[in-house]
Amino acid sequence: MTDQSTEALREQVRTRYARAARVVLDQRAGTPAGCCGPAATDCCGAGSEALDSADVCGGPLYRDGETDGLPEEAVLASLGCGNPLAVADLHEGERVLDLGSGGGIDVLLSARRVGPSGYAYGVDMTDDMLELARANATRAGAVNVEFRKGQIEDLPLPDSAVDVVISNCVINLSVDKPAVLAEMFRVLVPGGRIGISDVVAEDHLTSAERAAAGSYVGCIAGALSRAEYLEGLAAAGFTEASVTFTHEAAPGMHSATIRAVKPAG
Repeated sequence: MTDQSTEALREQVRTRYARAARVVLDQRAGTPAGCCGPAATDCCGAGSEALDSADVCGGPLYRDGETDGLPEEAVLASLGCGNPLAVADLHEGERVLDLGSGGGIDVLLSARRVGPSGYAYGVDMTDDMLELARANATRAGAVNVEFRKGQIEDLPLPDSAVDVVISNCVINLSVDKPAVLAEMFRVLVPGGRIGISDVVAEDHLTSAERAAAGSYVGCIAGALSRAEYLEGLAAAGFTEASVTFTHEAAPGMHSATIRAVKPAG
């Protein structure tokens, strides 16, 4: 992939998610639109026809009562394919980083889990999403959170900065997945872990078949296969890696949970 095509894909992703954020921001300002509603069907869920269903569009991904007390805008702007908090098993006092934090729902939920002695960071490359996330944090009264602008291939955090990295249907959007996996490894403390929700292909699907299943910005065409994910995690230095399919999002494509550990040594 050339630098030009890489940047073009990245800009498509940025534009799509900026539009999704603007829908929610405009609704807050009184414009009648909402993610997952008839007026904004193109911003809902992960973006392909298969993933635009209600069960991958925010609230239903989370357990009953889990999002209670969060600003409505944080829930409306959730464009994920799973619940990484259910994967990451967060504990009091931990430092958490959410890759592609969007409207901030998983950062705010993480901040609750880790408590006042912990901290939750979000990184996103989209100005509109950062604006929305920071406003949501203010409305939620969350003081142990911070949203930083940056790309997940070059994270704006120092080495060994966090205990846990989470992400919700974002790594599949990256144009340089080995860089993302390497960056996750770098910012984790020794013994740190990842708990990720993502779209993953069955191993038999070719790149062309993945492209035929859906768009790149819709989380389908750019998805890794299970074997590619495991190989990439091992190459980055992770151990105890697993990729578990949770439900089929399109033929041969699955929402999945990904776990791995940075060796303590």
